[in-house]
Amino acid sequence: MPLKQRFTKLDAFTKTVEDARVRTTSGGIVTLSSLLIILWLVWGEWADYRRVIVKPELIVDKGRGEKMEIHMNITFPRVPCELLTLDVMDVSGEVQTGVMHGVNKVRLSAESEGGKDLEVKALELHAEDATHLDPNYCGECYGAPSPENAIKPNCCNTCDEVRDAYAKISWSFGRGEGVEQCQREHYAEHLDAQRKEGCRIEGSIRVNKVVGNFHFAPGKSFSNGNMHVHDLENYFKDDENHVFTHKIHSLRFGPPVPESAIKAMGGVGGMWTNHHVNPLDGTEQHTEERAFNYMYFVKVVSTAYLPLGWEKVKGKSIDTGAHAYPHEWLPVGGLGHGEHGSIETHQYSVTSHKRSVHGGDDEKEGHKERLHARGGIPGVFFSYDISPMKVVNRETRQKTFSGFLVGVCAVVGGTLTVAAAVDRALYEGHRTVKKMHQG
Repeated sequence: MPLKQRFTKLDAFTKTVEDARVRTTSGGIVTLSSLLIILWLVWGEWADYRRVIVKPELIVDKGRGEKMEIHMNITFPRVPCELLTLDVMDVSGEVQTGVMHGVNKVRLSAESEGGKDLEVKALELHAEDATHLDPNYCGECYGAPSPENAIKPNCCNTCDEVRDAYAKISWSFGRGEGVEQCQREHYAEHLDAQRKEGCRIEGSIRVNKVVGNFHFAPGKSFSNGNMHVHDLENYFKDDENHVFTHKIHSLRFGPPVPESAIKAMGGVGGMWTNHHVNPLDGTEQHTEERAFNYMYFVKVVSTAYLPLGWEKVKGKSIDTGAHAYPHEWLPVGGLGHGEHGSIETHQYSVTSHKRSVHGGDDEKEGHKERLHARGGIPGVFFSYDISPMKVVNRETRQKTFSGFLVGVCAVVGGTLTVAAAVDRALYEGHRTVKKMHQG
């Protein structure tokens, strides 16, 4: 038997002659409908294949000696910038010095005037120089020892240096009456001019990735024994009612989460937004009491985002290379960006607590049974803890290309099979009805 005839016997798709085929109007409608359905379903398969999802993994965080950036934008509408102090402390309770930062203090007009921006000034950890003074000038420290950060050893050439010297030995400074440096810099006049103003703190600080806290409180800070305290004299003696009403516009630990990752996570959970990553964004707190304390307890979780195609470049490795170089080489805001578009950042969860420094119960809040101890500093405190776990989010496609081809074949085959059954049913039904009328 010739080879061609052998293949002919294996043909599972037998054909009918053209004369034996019957074309009907219903068959044309079913054919057109099935083609439209096939196109629609194939488009759905293609969209499903192109969809990117995020697959999370939980591992132990083995990073050591790393740095972390805290990005903030917080408004205090009733505390002037001249009174507001930002302190960063580590787990031991010591104030961290030499912190890299890019923080600005923005003076705001009074609330009654709309809280408009008046002046933007970079937050200076240490004044650089008093260039207008005689090079041989050595200011008096008024009985206090010269601070360690003084421009000239054993001298106090600026008002801030006198304040630091007083803070070093826990002396109250007040408005600087009788202090030559403060009178020259018009320190008291600045306090009076800004009495009704507010302040916005915006920017970033780079800290050690260990347990610690940062806080906003009035007055110069200093250590008294094992206690961290602030000079609150100007805050409480001022006739203006300064309070720590505040709004947290944004607060995040590390670079922002990629929009593609947020959309991908939103596609899986349906309701995932940037608020799930930075839950304090948009938080507002109001009080009319001067001696009021707000505390936010933050649990920070390291998070890595590996972009689509990461496995092709780095295989199973999760090392993004974001901490491969000394952090001093990177500007503030540049930490956390790894290789091939990967990102090392942090998510966090938060609980909050607020109380009067004078103590008492929470009867106004509807919790008379809740009692608070007396003591503390008015202000806004953020205490953060570092989780030992790390979340690795990988971007991947929901379906492989072979899966897409299988889906297309299933769509075409299934649709045509169902269409053939529907067409046959319509044809037979039409013939039966026609015979009944003829009979």
